[in-house]
Amino acid sequence: MSLDIQVTFDAHDPRSQSRFWAAVLDYRVPGPPGVQLGPGDDPFDAWDTFLTGLGVPASQWNSRSAAEDPDGVGPRLFFQQVPEDKVVKNRVHLDVRGAPGLVGDARMAALEDMCARLTSLGAQRVRRQDPVPPMEGGYIVMTDPEGNEFCLD
Repeated sequence: MSLDIQVTFDAHDPRSQSRFWAAVLDYRVPGPPGVQLGPGDDPFDAWDTFLTGLGVPASQWNSRSAAEDPDGVGPRLFFQQVPEDKVVKNRVHLDVRGAPGLVGDARMAALEDMCARLTSLGAQRVRRQDPVPPMEGGYIVMTDPEGNEFCLD
């Protein structure tokens, strides 16, 4: 039997990071334990109410956050607040599969479209690698709002 994994990110602003990655991956930010969110409910408002009820100081409300696959298939993403800045390239990164099954110009056009959408969410484009058949299908390197590298693949 395989094990589930959670991918953990160090972050300055866990709530913003979870909101960004939820939008990128069509995930959702979960509500607090025992709280059912309705359509259109802001999970962060629910968390603020929940944490207030527990007596957690407002200064600690953004110490962690998460994004989850609503279908329960993909890994949970967890964001934990840390004081230090990111100073080197990630040794592990996410590949966002933006053009599965596509090749050549069609693949790169789909990746460019996704790149434009993610840039509007706060990502930054770093560079494009064009296809080099037969080993390289092409991809776009990007960073999330806190500078973590990921690829549109």
